[in-house]
Amino acid sequence: MNKVILIGRLTKDPEVKNTASQVTVCRFSIAVDRRFKDQNGQRQADFINCVAWRQTANFISSYFHKGSKIAVVGSIQTRTYDDAGGQKRYVTEVVVDEAEFADSSNSGSNGSRQSNEGYNNNASRSSSYSAPAPNSAAANAPTAPNRQITPDEDQGSSFPGSDDDISLPFPIDEDTGNLIF
Repeated sequence: MNKVILIGRLTKDPEVKNTASQVTVCRFSIAVDRRFKDQNGQRQADFINCVAWRQTANFISSYFHKGSKIAVVGSIQTRTYDDAGGQKRYVTEVVVDEAEFADSSNSGSNGSRQSNEGYNNNASRSSSYSAPAPNSAAANAPTAPNRQITPDEDQGSSFPGSDDDISLPFPIDEDTGNLIF
């Protein structure tokens, strides 16, 4: 499994370019604090190179700048290339699949953006939710019906495949449903 989750601050503004086939790519580096302080009481940081593609690249280049705190999810990728002098170069970087604001929503990463929403390559928003403004079309939209589902009378009190027939390897109090220690 190759999965990386990082939270850090951008060391400089993201560099965004388009490939020859017009695919957006964004390269940036983040400083990630280490967990422990050194002998002088200073916190050390690792500087991690990252690359994002398509919508994630657009999101990062639009809303993040030098010093912004960012949370990224992705995978480590290595590659080699020959530089102009013919020397073989090795690169290790994080290919970003998801990116989110890591600053508190009060501080705002960009003056025009006050939420903790993120963006990922699957074109879906993060799990953050803001209620619609009063009198907006979303606030006046119809809601789904709320009705309770009841089992058929001939099946008794449990649904087929319910947890009622499972025997657990630890005791549970029948009245409260809590574990017994």
